[in-house]
Amino acid sequence: MKMNKILAALCVAGLATPQFANATNGMLMEGYGPIATGMGGASMAYDNGNAGMANNPATLGLMADGGRLDVAVGGLHPDVVAKMTGMPDATSGGTAYYMPAMGWTTKKNGLAYGVGMFAQGGMGTEYKSTDWVGAGSGLSSRSEVGVGNLIIPVAYEVSPELTVAGSLDFVWSSMDLQMAMPASQMGAMAGAGLITASGAAAAALPGFLGGLNNVGYFNFSDNSAFTGAAKSTGFAGKLGMTYKLNKQLTLGATYHAKTAVGDMTSNSGKMSMIDNANALGAGAGVTHTLNGKITVVNFQFPETYGLGAAYQATDELMVAADWKRVGWKSVMKDFRMKFSSTDMGGLDMTMTMPQNWKDQDVIQLGAAYKLSTALTVRAGANLASNPVPNDTVNPLFPATVENHFTMGAGYAIDTASSINGSFVYAPKVTVTAPAASGGYKIDHGQMNWQLMYSRSL
Repeated sequence: MKMNKILAALCVAGLATPQFANATNGMLMEGYGPIATGMGGASMAYDNGNAGMANNPATLGLMADGGRLDVAVGGLHPDVVAKMTGMPDATSGGTAYYMPAMGWTTKKNGLAYGVGMFAQGGMGTEYKSTDWVGAGSGLSSRSEVGVGNLIIPVAYEVSPELTVAGSLDFVWSSMDLQMAMPASQMGAMAGAGLITASGAAAAALPGFLGGLNNVGYFNFSDNSAFTGAAKSTGFAGKLGMTYKLNKQLTLGATYHAKTAVGDMTSNSGKMSMIDNANALGAGAGVTHTLNGKITVVNFQFPETYGLGAAYQATDELMVAADWKRVGWKSVMKDFRMKFSSTDMGGLDMTMTMPQNWKDQDVIQLGAAYKLSTALTVRAGANLASNPVPNDTVNPLFPATVENHFTMGAGYAIDTASSINGSFVYAPKVTVTAPAASGGYKIDHGQMNWQLMYSRSL
């Protein structure tokens, strides 16, 4: 009965999870749970709370017998500025995103299992209607991608040294997008086969795309902090293990499968053709808007795998180090979107925007020191490369942050209750698009925090 009540609570919480943007290892979090994030995200080989089910589920087997409930909240505070020569800087208004997390586990006779809900990652920005990102459309530009999961992990102690684990993850994803694109850019994409169209309305596209100062505008957004207009669900899973070489040194390894979610769809999508050149014959400046269905095709989160170690140097000091490989290349080759409408005689259009992200290596280093039986302090670093190539970076999708420097603390309120917190600073990274793409620059830095209350059951 207790398990059913906790599962139901987590499902309800999952439905209220806010849209999540500007994660920091590409689109992934730099760490899950304040214990791990306080130590640079290092989490493969020691007990880091119920967030272990999102990091390495085998670490759940390192907990003491009994139950544990964690309730957490986190905040992400990105600072993104897009700069174009001769234009005022476009500063993203998306500066605060909040996300809850919950987890429950129990362990007895070497078997640990539970359930938890975590935001997995995302990215996004918000620009004003007057910013150059809107390509002169006079319309706002925004993007929000959120991916979360409900995790059911099981860990088993095969021996006093070896623990193996796996999890089944129910994944949900959602997206908002308001994107302006100069008709000249769309025309170049059509010439390269990246935009294809059919239907009666497709006959009007060549004239529109050839019109000077014309702008196309794609819009599917519910303007909600809790959902995206385009939605999808699916599954993923994890495997993990830990091995105690001796009383001081523990090794860990984990594999996270690529998500298998369906295409994200919105039945309230719009495509607008802002005809400043009167190419469609209804007058200069007339906007022709088609209502229809927008589908984001095969948007997945990548497989990741990693190795780590935790070393209990003294009774007070533990140090940890992880290496993680994130497979962005296989899932972020293209961003593909389909638009289907019956307006203006009907239009079916597919647009493919090359992304060509690179796989990413992440080094996570951390230390924890017990100042007293109640107070533990933590520090760490999360070191990674930018997976987004300069020639495909977009002001709407600036997942370009590289390194993170972290700190945190935990305090035992009593024998059953504790609180843990972390703070992460990611220094500004500047990327510059090639001249052929406009030569714009994007500055991206941010601060993150997490706070968690834990209770032994």
